[in-house]
Amino acid sequence: MSATRADVCAVACADLFRGAGEILASPMGLVPSLGARLARLTFEPDLLLSDGEATLLSAAGEVEGWLPYRAVFDVVAHGRRHVVMGANQLDRYGNQNISCIGSHKQPTRQLLGFRGAPGNTVNHRTSYWVPRHSPRVFVPAVDVVSGVGYDRVGGPYHDVYRVVTNLGVLDFGGPLRTMRLVSVHPGVSVAEVEEQTAFPLCVDGVEPTRSPSPAELDLLSTLDPSVAREREVPA
Repeated sequence: MSATRADVCAVACADLFRGAGEILASPMGLVPSLGARLARLTFEPDLLLSDGEATLLSAAGEVEGWLPYRAVFDVVAHGRRHVVMGANQLDRYGNQNISCIGSHKQPTRQLLGFRGAPGNTVNHRTSYWVPRHSPRVFVPAVDVVSGVGYDRVGGPYHDVYRVVTNLGVLDFGGPLRTMRLVSVHPGVSVAEVEEQTAFPLCVDGVEPTRSPSPAELDLLSTLDPSVAREREVPA
């Protein structure tokens, strides 16, 4: 069985949680959720998974515990959480926009709003999942700051970790904590990622993103038997 681009993205999302231990994983979107469940089933058995409301679940979806909404804020404040959010816009410092396009006073397009993005980014580890890497998402400056990047805040709990896209994996190990291309997925070139990014990337030491093992492919087939992940990730 050969791995597809969606399979590679799911494994890259699983690797976001490598070494995390017993923390609450809060993945948003199908591919990050598959990644978190895959991590739980393989190299991170202590990872806590939630249904997004009040129930802790096993990787198979079985109820394991109760985490009421009021208790989530204690987890957030103590940093024992890793959230994987989406982003309508991201800049080189990791500032994220999910609020609106255009001026906040008179936007041309209304989006989700700020939601929990400010609190997430200043309290615990945050990563982003972008299924369509393009210059419309990776912009020189976001229209509105929802999630907070490295040029605006620091401190022991501010940890914008990585960005997984349909083209590669990025982090913030560039000069002055700017975005750096860590790996490109099979069949993707560094030049292609640069072309789809509207600001300069640090591209020193780019490696290939790892492919799923046969065991991981089998697990993904079990976790996603309808192969819905293929509809989320353009090849």
